[in-house]
Amino acid sequence: MTDEARLHNGYQCLPEELGQDAVLCVADDPKNYGSFENSTGKSDKWKNGFVKWSIILLLSGLSWSCLYLVLHGEVLPSGGLFQLLVLLLIAEAGGQLCKLVKLPALLGMLIAGIVLKSCGFFRLYGVYPDLVIVSRNLALSVILIKAGLGLDPVALRRLKFTVLRLAVLPCICEACGAALAANIFFGVPWIWSFLIGFILSPISPAVVVPTLLSLKEKGYGEDKGISTLVIAASSIDDILSISAFGVIMSAIFTPENDMTMAILQGPLELLGGLVGGSVWGSMCGYLGTQSEGEWKQTALIGLGGFVAVVGSHEFGIPGAGPLAAITSAFVANFIWNNFGSFSPSQNPVSDKFSSIWAIVQPALFGLIGAEVDLTIIEVSLLVQSVVIFLSSLVIRFAACVICLLDVDLNWKEVLFVNMAWLPKATVQAALSPQPLDQLRETPDSPDLPIAKLLLTTAVLAIIVTAPIGSIAISLTGPILLKKANKPNTTPIDS
Repeated sequence: MTDEARLHNGYQCLPEELGQDAVLCVADDPKNYGSFENSTGKSDKWKNGFVKWSIILLLSGLSWSCLYLVLHGEVLPSGGLFQLLVLLLIAEAGGQLCKLVKLPALLGMLIAGIVLKSCGFFRLYGVYPDLVIVSRNLALSVILIKAGLGLDPVALRRLKFTVLRLAVLPCICEACGAALAANIFFGVPWIWSFLIGFILSPISPAVVVPTLLSLKEKGYGEDKGISTLVIAASSIDDILSISAFGVIMSAIFTPENDMTMAILQGPLELLGGLVGGSVWGSMCGYLGTQSEGEWKQTALIGLGGFVAVVGSHEFGIPGAGPLAAITSAFVANFIWNNFGSFSPSQNPVSDKFSSIWAIVQPALFGLIGAEVDLTIIEVSLLVQSVVIFLSSLVIRFAACVICLLDVDLNWKEVLFVNMAWLPKATVQAALSPQPLDQLRETPDSPDLPIAKLLLTTAVLAIIVTAPIGSIAISLTGPILLKKANKPNTTPIDS
């Protein structure tokens, strides 16, 4: 029997309502009936990529034309809005290039921001610096909420004391290590030495959280709750560092002020973030169980997190906002999972934040990179910065290992937590220029070289740890961590 006859007989055996549709599924080669495989898949992939980017370019051109008709000069190359749009597009392109070579997308976005800032292209004025801050905080609130939705309550209950140790001990030890190196090797006064230490000590949740969530949602480290451990500790680490930095800044520049409130700010931020986040999360959780529609729940928890992050800066308690965003998402998600229709493995609100994150990710990392200006680095101070920076890292590594000695982690997992505890970016970019800005009005001040050393050391820390840390987390996670049987939710773009 010929192939054509066999095919005809196969069609005759099918029910009438399926026969015609089934024939449409048959491949040109009769020996591969029903196969959907496209022999020209590779060429189709390039064709689809060409079509995708053609559409993006056309939409970008049309959007620019519409903006020009409304805003005129602001979208020309000399305008601030044009610079912002170019940064976002190049950051997205840099992220896509890094993904092609199996590197974290945020690496390309950070590099894009650093290059555009250092070459002099990205120089904003007027309302745009404030717009940049709002955009960065919006993106940060999205990933913090995503982190809160991904926290494991069982692991958090089991590791609560380890979270506190990991948040406090490495932070303080790193600050002390940097202070000792600055004072002993280079004669920096103790108060300035500790200011340098506490600008180096905070890690960057913006860099750590996306890469950890990407591994968590593939199941890596879930049996030990490693992502929950690091994410939960990161906010407390930042609050401690920012508070100590603020106290020392007050002691240096405004010694006549009452130091009591400066000292109490850290505990108040911690308490405010936990209480405020818990209250808002409880409200969102209850309302979410009483109404249908995931977008309502997404909007409530999302806008609440954004208000917390931005509002905390407005009221001078910057550490409370990120902690409140994580806490509110965690509490709301706990209520939805236990009293609503969600499950830990299928959370539509978390999926929606993954989609939102894919859009706002270039804004966060591109704008963080744009805070780093390589031209302001004092080359003569690089050797001192390297010594201080490396000394602090060694001390932090040792302290982190000590924190995890009594925890059920093997040496591979301890090594991974150390690498996850490495990246620095957000706090350093925001706070490191402040001492130098305070001294610009007194150019003859003997503290001016120390302020430049602090800024150079912070920039060096960002350049070294943010790329290396994100690459290390992404590439070594599958090697060092055990994969759980059931990964959680939809993978997030990292």
